[in-house]
Amino acid sequence: MTSIGAQIKQRRKHLKVTQRQLAVLSGVGINTLTKIERDEANPTLSILNSILDTLGLELTVSVKTMNDEGSNRI
Repeated sequence: MTSIGAQIKQRRKHLKVTQRQLAVLSGVGINTLTKIERDEANPTLSILNSILDTLGLELTVSVKTMNDEGSNRI
């Protein structure tokens, strides 16, 4: 599974947008964006959503399916 930072970087490069341009467009600091792309930061959902929205991406959350053995556990 590719990290969120790697996916952001890949999409940014595909769109031919610099880190500085993305930082300005998304309202996120350049240092924060750089750290996110390097997987050195844990951004808030708000910051992450701003970056993803700017890049035309979205975050999806799903519930894990449980196997039969663990279904009785809380």
